[in-house]
Amino acid sequence: VGPTGAGKSTISRLLLRFYDVTSGSVSIDGQDIQDITQDSLRAALGVVPQDTVLFNDTIGYNIHYGDLTASPAAVEHAAKYAQIDKFIADLPDGYDTEVGERGLKLSGGEKQRVAIARTILKAPSILILDEATEGLAPLIRNEIWNCVSNLKSAGQSILLVDKNIDALTRIADRHYIIEKGKVVWDGTSSELQGDQDLQHRFLGV
Repeated sequence: VGPTGAGKSTISRLLLRFYDVTSGSVSIDGQDIQDITQDSLRAALGVVPQDTVLFNDTIGYNIHYGDLTASPAAVEHAAKYAQIDKFIADLPDGYDTEVGERGLKLSGGEKQRVAIARTILKAPSILILDEATEGLAPLIRNEIWNCVSNLKSAGQSILLVDKNIDALTRIADRHYIIEKGKVVWDGTSSELQGDQDLQHRFLGV
């Protein structure tokens, strides 16, 4: 967490090796990510960005794209975890519903849940949500955070990047506050919630 421009998204980009570090290292389970190929690294990571891109195809295809070898049952299972299954079931054409160019026939929250379902289907070792609920209505944000909570309960490793501290304190085990490209605080949810001065100083809440 941290204000706009603090460097939060840069951390996820370093993890994906869009940039390589010039000092220090980035490791997963003790292994330096520069010692493995970018393809194998990115195969182990799943990302849901703020601006989700959907194909001009069916809602089913957009989920299935996470793993084109997956069965229809697996696609439906991913949709259920992303809490988009009931919405799809109510559509006249179900999973065969066309989403339009860049998903324009869907709302922002629906697009994000499709993107989450697609990423769940990929079964990544680490799921990264990079301000994935930015700009969404509070009710929709809450639905997506419920989805993320379910994934955490199922044992999924998750990296959340967001400005919404309330949602993160409900989900995350550990917090890192970023300011001007540096980690200025890290600790547990209870520690952060109990320090109002800290929240006000760095997060404006």
